[in-house]
Amino acid sequence: MSAVTPFAQRPLGSTLVLFDVDGTLTPARLTAGPEILATLKALRQKAVIGFVGGSDLPKITEQLAVHGQDITEDFDYCFAENGLTAIKLGQTLESQSFIKFLGEDKYKKLVKFLLHYLADIEIPVRRGTFIEFRNGMINVSPIGRNASVQERHDFEAYDKIHNIRSTMVEALKKEFADYGLTYSIGGQISFDVFPNGWDKTYALKHVAKENFKEIHFFGDKTYKGGNDYEIYEDSRTQGHSVTCPEDTIRELKALFDI
Repeated sequence: MSAVTPFAQRPLGSTLVLFDVDGTLTPARLTAGPEILATLKALRQKAVIGFVGGSDLPKITEQLAVHGQDITEDFDYCFAENGLTAIKLGQTLESQSFIKFLGEDKYKKLVKFLLHYLADIEIPVRRGTFIEFRNGMINVSPIGRNASVQERHDFEAYDKIHNIRSTMVEALKKEFADYGLTYSIGGQISFDVFPNGWDKTYALKHVAKENFKEIHFFGDKTYKGGNDYEIYEDSRTQGHSVTCPEDTIRELKALFDI
């Protein structure tokens, strides 16, 4: 790992700036552009930076490591799967497991319900990978995660009219009320299912002992039910709601004079 300026030697070393990925640092499921990467590099000269994404680390790496570099060298903190996979300065921190929390029997009941529900809904297009198992959660996509970029846009527009995801979430809440699960709609085509408290605020546990004076969070799904809502509203953070990477860049330049 290349030499990194210690936190204490940065002008704003007691300030942590965390970012959602999709819609904040990159267009949804696309790669980061050169301007946002240059802005993040400049910001890291002043403050401590990290991302908090719902996807697993390989997917986030595809989006942010556009030059094939080791993404853990570009951020001080890498929080994939809401922080269930956590890396600080290239070193892996303690992780958790969704399947360990829920247990095999309950997990099987949940998946069987999902598969039946997904088979019965009417949507214009179906692709592949409707349930993706991750370390800290499962990701459910009615259209399938193999949808093309255009199909993702089309489904997002369709979902805003027909409420496919939100209706499905309500059905799950009713069926599995005693499971202790949170359902979070994020991105264009899917929603996450994870234990209560394992939203993006989980990442804050990993930085508590650093005693940062300020923690800023930038995200685009900051409304109630969005997967940035909890950390955006958390009393430990200063939340910034953005609409796209260009919006993030404008706010960063104004806030941190970079």
